[in-house]
Amino acid sequence: MCNKAWFNDHKEGNLQQFITLANHGVFGAFVGMVTDSRSFASYPRHDYFRRLLCRQVGAWVESGEYPHDEEALSQIIRGVCYDNAKKYFSL
Repeated sequence: MCNKAWFNDHKEGNLQQFITLANHGVFGAFVGMVTDSRSFASYPRHDYFRRLLCRQVGAWVESGEYPHDEEALSQIIRGVCYDNAKKYFSL
């Protein structure tokens, strides 16, 4: 799966992308959902992506697969939603 383009633009595709990246140990470096930001329709898609992301990370915490460390969780979520893409694309 490629981080530069988004081919899983649906619920199960999003969740599988998160799981695959986590299984390979690169989830924290994921640049998130890339879309045409000029499109007004991209805003709800990003909101949906963020909700699924938080749901999946929360499930990992609840099942004991990731520690309940709010600082680390915040850094991961912010990274996937904003910081990693900013760094990757040198913005």
